Amino acid sequence: MTATLAEAPAEHAAPPDAPRRARVVLDLARFETRELLLQIPVFAFLVLYVGYTAWKMFSGGDADDFPVLHYVDRATQSRPLLLGVAVLVCANRAALRSRRNGTDTHFDVLPLRPWLRTLAHALSVVPIALITALVVTLEFTWAALKPGAVGHGSVFELAVGPLTVLLCGVAGVLFARSVPSSFAAPLLVVGVLMGGTFLSATTSDARWQRWLWPDADETGAAPFPSDLLGRPAAWHALYLTGLIVLLGCAALLVSGGRTRTVAAVTVAALAATGAGVAGQSAAEPPALLSARTKASVTPEKLHTCVPHGASRYCAFSEWSGRTADWAEVVDRVQSLAGGTAARERLTVRQRVEARYGLRDDAALTASRTPGEVTVGTVWGGNRVPEFAVGVASVLVAGSEEAALEVCDARVVTVMWLALGAEKDPMSALRNVRLDDSVEGSALALAPTNPVGMSTEQTRIVVELLQRPRGEVAGTVRANWTELTSPRTSLARTAQLLGVRAPAQGVGAGDSCD
Repeated sequence: MTATLAEAPAEHAAPPDAPRRARVVLDLARFETRELLLQIPVFAFLVLYVGYTAWKMFSGGDADDFPVLHYVDRATQSRPLLLGVAVLVCANRAALRSRRNGTDTHFDVLPLRPWLRTLAHALSVVPIALITALVVTLEFTWAALKPGAVGHGSVFELAVGPLTVLLCGVAGVLFARSVPSSFAAPLLVVGVLMGGTFLSATTSDARWQRWLWPDADETGAAPFPSDLLGRPAAWHALYLTGLIVLLGCAALLVSGGRTRTVAAVTVAALAATGAGVAGQSAAEPPALLSARTKASVTPEKLHTCVPHGASRYCAFSEWSGRTADWAEVVDRVQSLAGGTAARERLTVRQRVEARYGLRDDAALTASRTPGEVTVGTVWGGNRVPEFAVGVASVLVAGSEEAALEVCDARVVTVMWLALGAEKDPMSALRNVRLDDSVEGSALALAPTNPVGMSTEQTRIVVELLQRPRGEVAGTVRANWTELTSPRTSLARTAQLLGVRAPAQGVGAGDSCD
């Protein structure tokens, strides 16, 4: 029976018409999709991908409650890559099934040509890519529905994850038709990873190189306004789409599908891929660089300012809805201050440093303007107490530039003002310090320059934070002039606040030395 099937001429089966042929290809693709989903690597990585994404969505911290949507869309691109590797290996293995089982010759009696079976294998990856697209959409929608969300996402950025999975699957099918060996796909994965590592280590990190990879990662700097990103997301999506179709057509041609339609689609895919490469490799335009410089040097020209209480809050348009959160922190810090600081009219100004691109996180310089407080584009989590430190520094010193000199006993007043009204002041102190400690000397972070805390200053602040808030607040207001004077020693500050005086000598915190 086997010999009869093997020797049967192909002309015994009449080729089906185009509609029937399409139905047969789709039926075979559905079968192969089901087989792919049942493969352990694909099933395991799909469950891992969906589960991890769900965990990220439902267990996010305070910082995740204030997402920047044109960064959320980019964050969806890296996780599908592991699923794509599993799809590549399993799609390759599925395309080699008939060869591995010795049934290739039996297909000669079927009306479906080999290149159409190859097309079915390529199409079998599409449902997995659609599942990836569904997960990406849910992840982005979940972030966009949060009350603290700002910015605008990009459909082209969101498309990268699903396109990566599809690209990997089609590449696996092409490799099966080009190098019919079960060991070829794993070697391909290892070779690509090693080649990418080698290139990144031995060549300059040029823009065109970064964008040849599916996940063109450009992170490091704090979030920019969306109009300052300058990412060629549309060109990149065109490049990936063209490359997918081009690899698919190559697989069909290798399998014998040398028809006019396949040839025409191949030419169109090659043109689209080339256009995508050219578009995404272009240098950042001068207008974008000029806009980044303007936003970095003179942000007030781009800001929308709104009043909250006695103070003004100036932000880039996409962040204008977050000013109420900043005002809440300012009001909390000012409620503990004394003298004129309790009623001072502050200007909270949002700032970015965009002149060095998306990948370099440059520090913000201290503002020279009296009563001006810097706030960044990230909010939530540790950024809240850090901003409070910046507000308290300006209330005590008068300006951020003057606060650079606050390394004497005034540090105690600054830190208590910043953290005294927190729900959990000790946790806030730990979070705001660079070494996550509540003992010894350390730097307390702020939006611009950090505040240095000596060992004795830290001890006094901890003692104050552990005492009743109202009691300390009354003492601070009553002695505000002395507590904010650079001539007041740490021993005198401790005496005024009713805590144990520090030991005299080095590290007492009386000066910047």
